[in-house]
Amino acid sequence: MTEMMTVTAPKPPSDINKRSLPGSIILHTMLIIASIAMVYPLLWMVSASVRPQDEIFSSTSLIPSSVDFSSYVRGWFGLDISFGRFFWNSLVISVLTVTGNVVACSLAAYAFARLRFAGRNFWFAIMLGTLMIPYHVTLIPQYVLFLNLGWVNTILPLVVPKFLASDAFFIFLMVQFFRGIPRELDEAAMMDGCSAFRIYWKIMLPLSLPVLATAAIFSFIWTWDDFFGPLIYLNDMNTYTIQLGLRTFVDSTSASDWSGLFAMSTLTLVPVFFFFLFFQRLLIEGIATTGMKR
Repeated sequence: MTEMMTVTAPKPPSDINKRSLPGSIILHTMLIIASIAMVYPLLWMVSASVRPQDEIFSSTSLIPSSVDFSSYVRGWFGLDISFGRFFWNSLVISVLTVTGNVVACSLAAYAFARLRFAGRNFWFAIMLGTLMIPYHVTLIPQYVLFLNLGWVNTILPLVVPKFLASDAFFIFLMVQFFRGIPRELDEAAMMDGCSAFRIYWKIMLPLSLPVLATAAIFSFIWTWDDFFGPLIYLNDMNTYTIQLGLRTFVDSTSASDWSGLFAMSTLTLVPVFFFFLFFQRLLIEGIATTGMKR
């Protein structure tokens, strides 16, 4: 018997595209609707910042009946202290935090990933265990410690721990990235007489730019948006960050300046937006390559 084999010709690409076109349209439509729903509060805030005070909560339209930029001037100079002071305080704390996290966490991660010392696995497990401890559990002991040191009402409690590698998340992130770098580079550098620190400085850091940028971006955003930490340790208005400054626009016992609040809230988003815009390529690369073997 002669066996006959039937060969089915592949469907032309045009037929496949025609069949997938309705599903693609539905998917993109759903994504557009979801994007609008997520962006709407932000657009409403920007619109409310240029509305007259009496129209902010009386209309849900994104297009104001009249545009008034006086809320930006009133929000910037309306308090006892210029809002620029709050911007400067937040910028100083954020820059110091980013510097501390990148330097200290990269050193700790390099030690866990590359150096051999007694109890390395044990201390690495302890470090990971700190990720499961809520911040509120250590809040009171830390406050008592900083109070006895005389650091309350200064930026030191918000900055100094960052230089001691207190953020275990960034250490873990960098450890995973460092482990993906070939060890042959370390061995070759040792044969050339490089010390452990020089290997870290000349080899590990240049190759780890994506993960360092990821840590820097997250550190900046989290610090810039932090409200609870400054609320606990900063009591003098001259040391307030922008988040504490925004709170002063809302007064439960008298009239609140909502237009000034929304105007300054819009301005506070500008540094975060541009910081992410400039470093988004490194952020995506750092997240995508962390934990992957090379």
